Amino acid sequence: MSTLRTLSKVTLIGVTLVAFGGCADMTPKQRNTAIGAGVGALGGAALTNGSALGTVGGAAVGGVVGNVVTKDR
Repeated sequence: MSTLRTLSKVTLIGVTLVAFGGCADMTPKQRNTAIGAGVGALGGAALTNGSALGTVGGAAVGGVVGNVVTKDR
């Protein structure tokens, strides 16, 4: 059990680093849209007790808000 837990942690850390590396050359508008979608998904999941529809809806709303709030350069 301990080996599986350690392997899971290492895999999660690796996936997180790859995801952050993919975001390195984003514009501020793209970055804020992605952040808004992530926060919206978390909020939607929390408010609907993990419902898939609530999570997707929250991600969509958060992405739109993050996009609209950020000014174009």
